[in-house]
Amino acid sequence: MLIETATRTDPGPVRGRNEDRFLVDEERGLLVLADGMGGHAAGEIAARIAVETFRDVVLGQVDPDETRLDRHASDHADMLGERMRYAMNQASLRIRQAALRNPSRTGMGTTLVGALLEAGQLHLAHVGDSRAYLWRGRRLERLTRDHTLVQVEVDAGHLSPEQARIAPHKNILVQSIGFHGSVDPDTSTRPLVPDDVVLLCSDGLTDPLDDDAIAAIFRRAGPAELADTLVRAALEGGGSDNVTVIVARVIEP
Repeated sequence: MLIETATRTDPGPVRGRNEDRFLVDEERGLLVLADGMGGHAAGEIAARIAVETFRDVVLGQVDPDETRLDRHASDHADMLGERMRYAMNQASLRIRQAALRNPSRTGMGTTLVGALLEAGQLHLAHVGDSRAYLWRGRRLERLTRDHTLVQVEVDAGHLSPEQARIAPHKNILVQSIGFHGSVDPDTSTRPLVPDDVVLLCSDGLTDPLDDDAIAAIFRRAGPAELADTLVRAALEGGGSDNVTVIVARVIEP
């Protein structure tokens, strides 16, 4: 399928380095974004390892047969979901191995969200609180559920979504690549139609901007300027973290 993409990343006004990493392979429809964490530049190292490992496994540069959890599965979407889950656990293993080789990087980890747009479908996997959204028919839909402590409390009815946005522990992750060892990624597949727009973003966008604010930007910004407009709005809205967005518009299914 044909897509056109735009990206933008910014370290933000406070942090000395950008620990977000991303990758776009427009020809093969692959989008990957990671938001690293850890001192001594470890966050950016974890994010780079995660992005590169996910790419290598999903695009078959690592023996794809190893990713087949069910050797008799015949459904393409299921097999891709298995491969994405395998990729994320491989990334987690490689990050932990890198930390063992260098004790100054102990505890490093990263979020990871990856999307493969092919044959009129969106295949999605994520761990952490970097998000994916779909814009269709002037409506924004969040496609991922944050792996955070406050999301667990929202799901249990202990916090409202509004309370969760201002909770002091809102960025505590219950799953991350590397730091938490083996992971249980969320995966999904859905159809795409022309003019759909897929957005991947780090929490540097979603901390200062809620979903309504992001949707309002989609309504007023054209595809070519959308990535720049989203990042600028996050920074002007008080964002202090690294902020990264990937925008992909479907031209043909």
